[in-house]
Amino acid sequence: MSSSSSNSSGPLLGLSSAVTEGESFNMQPPSEPSRRNWIIACGAVGAGAAAAVAVPLLGSMAPSEKARSAGAPVEVDIADIPAGGVRIVEWRGKPVWIVRRTPEMLQGLEALNSQLADPNSDRADYPVPAYAKNVHRSIKPELLVTVGICTHLGCSPVSKFETGEPSGIAVDWPGGFFCPCHGSTFDIAGRVFANKPAPDNLEVPRHMYLSDSRIVIGQDEQGEA
Repeated sequence: MSSSSSNSSGPLLGLSSAVTEGESFNMQPPSEPSRRNWIIACGAVGAGAAAAVAVPLLGSMAPSEKARSAGAPVEVDIADIPAGGVRIVEWRGKPVWIVRRTPEMLQGLEALNSQLADPNSDRADYPVPAYAKNVHRSIKPELLVTVGICTHLGCSPVSKFETGEPSGIAVDWPGGFFCPCHGSTFDIAGRVFANKPAPDNLEVPRHMYLSDSRIVIGQDEQGEA
């Protein structure tokens, strides 16, 4: 793996299967009237002599303008998301992260409950579908589907999947997401740590599996969101 850092960015719209390396999930605010699409900026992970671990990001083609305007459900192919990788798609003008978590990423979730503001996702401002009211906040433990917008002021967090000191967060960091705007931190299930500016966990949109390799976002067995 190269020790040099590189950055690449580009509009998600028009990408059919772009793969980049990096950890930043930055976006134009969805409320910005002058633009409907958002930008994924990818930065290298790690610095100095420490070994860098890249987070694969896969950009999927966004739905049509008509579909996006209507807030229509979005079908996503998840077959090629690698372990520890992320696919990002647009739904209702918002970035939705689909993270394929490894067993190692999941193993410490229950132990974090005492450090979290809402470990069981009970708060009503961002209601969680019943099938995601569990410690991993997902239908299948390995696959997290969440909206990549901080619940504080709408910034977009960055991935910090590396644990411990190499993450640059804390020596006991378990891995998760970090919002650089005001310092909110979320675990790998999108649950916010206590005493942070963000008042709630990351949103889990309605979704369901169409097959082992495809999901739909914005719709479940109860209907559309």
